[in-house]
Amino acid sequence: MMTRIMKRSQIAVMSLAVAALLASCGPANKSGVEHDTPTAGTIRISVDETYRPLMEAEIKVFESLYKNAHIIAEYKPEADCFKDLLADSSRLIFVTRDFSEQEKAYFKELKVTPQSLLLAWDGVALITNRSNPDSILTMDQVREIMDGSDSTQKHQIVFDNQNSSTVRYVRDSINKGKPLPPNVMAAKTNPEVVDYVAKMKNAIGVIGVSWISDPNDSTSIEFTNKVQVVKVRADYGSEFVKPYQAYIALGSYQLKRGLFYCLKEPYSGLGSGFATFLGSYEGQMIIAKFRLFPARLNVVFREANIK
Repeated sequence: MMTRIMKRSQIAVMSLAVAALLASCGPANKSGVEHDTPTAGTIRISVDETYRPLMEAEIKVFESLYKNAHIIAEYKPEADCFKDLLADSSRLIFVTRDFSEQEKAYFKELKVTPQSLLLAWDGVALITNRSNPDSILTMDQVREIMDGSDSTQKHQIVFDNQNSSTVRYVRDSINKGKPLPPNVMAAKTNPEVVDYVAKMKNAIGVIGVSWISDPNDSTSIEFTNKVQVVKVRADYGSEFVKPYQAYIALGSYQLKRGLFYCLKEPYSGLGSGFATFLGSYEGQMIIAKFRLFPARLNVVFREANIK
């Protein structure tokens, strides 16, 4: 097993090295200054703040492999990431959706061909206070809580930021365009969501699964013990499940979304190199450590009987 992992890692490194060699043979820009390459130079990227723990780990490994590569990440709401890409202040962004048809049409008018790729499937977790009895919900109950039609209206719904991708996800994918109810608040950051829910009995937080996972615990699939993670039953499911990777992949956990990279780079530079790394075996294994389901790995699920 270890030999196979080492070989796949070596292939990923060799692929980037070949790309760097080809890029070094390419033309300089109009000012005569050489471009960055897939494995060297400095680049600023914009990242949906939902993925900060994951992206910090990916950058650390990438820069340890390529000593001349420097990636400066700015973590912000998803809408601001797309603004950066459109304004050319970032060539590479990591977000929870692909380009919209309107954005594709805009780039077509500019005669620009950006790239995008699904890297992983991310679970949107619902978290409650450990003393809250509502730790098992059907999807109908989730919808009623999120659109305010729940007759009890006893929950204080907490998001990280009013402009965040989790707010957009709930509004678009769960509420189907309906506005959020009045009992919603923004805690500013993802750690503050966890802290608030840990203190308030009736709070229910909406957060990306990587923020409640421990990537250093290789023996456990459980989440942080500061809060409890809600089990959800899918519309056509029979079990109440937490956002574990297998359930995210199979659709048994219905609250899921993609992690994409969107790249607008006119040559094969450091943005291309880093994006390629995240899609490589090693980059995908880091994604798996943060409890997202890697979309670029060929994973086979088998039934097993545990005695």
